[in-house]
Amino acid sequence: MTTNKNNDKMSREEAGRMGGKATSKNHDKEFYQEIGEKGGEATAKNHDKEFYQEIGEKGGEATSKNHDKEFYQEIGEKGGKANNKRNND
Repeated sequence: MTTNKNNDKMSREEAGRMGGKATSKNHDKEFYQEIGEKGGEATAKNHDKEFYQEIGEKGGEATSKNHDKEFYQEIGEKGGKANNKRNND
């Protein structure tokens, strides 16, 4: 079992947090982009359209439970501005 600085047994959560901090010190943005891309490609190979529809619906339901009308107005406005900027560049 892993131990912390005080030689106490460390929880998985604590060990994971320490490992994550160490990894972030040793790697840059490109590293995370690369592993994210690889993970996305692997997921796409292993799942079909219905999988993505299902997780999209779950995410949408969770978001709607946690946010109000103003949240959607704000993100819609931001998206509209970004789209307008992209079309005018």
